[in-house]
Amino acid sequence: MTQSVLILGATGRFGRNAMAAFRNAGWVVRTFDRTTERLEQAAQGADAIVNAWNPPYPDWQAQVPELTRQVISVARDTGATVIIPGNVYVFGADSPGPWSTATPHLAQNPLGRIRIEMEEAYRASSVRTIILRAGDFLDTCASGNWFDQVMIKPLARGRFIYPGNPDIAHAWAYLPDLARAAVALAEMRKRLPRFCDVPYEGYTVTGSEMAQALSRVTGRPVSVQSMNWLPIQLARPFWRMAPHLLEMRYLWNTPHSLEDGFFRDLVGYFQRTDLDAALKRAIPGALRSDGALAHA
Repeated sequence: MTQSVLILGATGRFGRNAMAAFRNAGWVVRTFDRTTERLEQAAQGADAIVNAWNPPYPDWQAQVPELTRQVISVARDTGATVIIPGNVYVFGADSPGPWSTATPHLAQNPLGRIRIEMEEAYRASSVRTIILRAGDFLDTCASGNWFDQVMIKPLARGRFIYPGNPDIAHAWAYLPDLARAAVALAEMRKRLPRFCDVPYEGYTVTGSEMAQALSRVTGRPVSVQSMNWLPIQLARPFWRMAPHLLEMRYLWNTPHSLEDGFFRDLVGYFQRTDLDAALKRAIPGALRSDGALAHA
């Protein structure tokens, strides 16, 4: 029986990859245009709703609660399972690691509290919900994330910019893999707990290890250079994004990893892309040591 999924935020990082993964798995994929469609109508007949809506940080407080209310209301009426790309913001700097489904949500900063309240709204509802939790994203193209906007900007000159301590562990997820994981969970949704919090380990690497991997995939030495946060601090009074970037800076100096034993118990064997292969697809083709994956 053919299954259908409605993707909210289909032009975003996770949404775009989720569209490809669900299509490849044989699902009927629908997208939603907030300017021309009503969510109540668009969601009719959908077996799952991927809520990949992600407003800019400065708009979270104003928009996230209302978007959450809309999705819960529609999913309750249609019976659709909601799948959310979760993040690590809920844990805060003081939660002991590795972070798992049992780790308390101790974040006290504004963005962390918004995510905690969003997740609690789903937990308190009657809606079947899957939160697939991961670290920072590695994408297959430039999509406005830390990796492509900051960290690899000077990669052609053999430098890798790191926003924090390059010798502590940091969690990453390759988006095509994460999207395939979402499909795997969607296909077993009726056998899962109604509210299912599923950490996905991805890669746990230090900044120095990431630079070493980039050396391998570019075929040239890559050194780590510390990011200068001063311009963002100076921009704080007049750039809306600056306070939120500074607020989340702690994640670059807090060792963390995700424990995905629960994911493996649910899904079983899952073929994860090798880190070097993921990085080769995440950097511009001109920087790759060979052209084998340039059009993959």
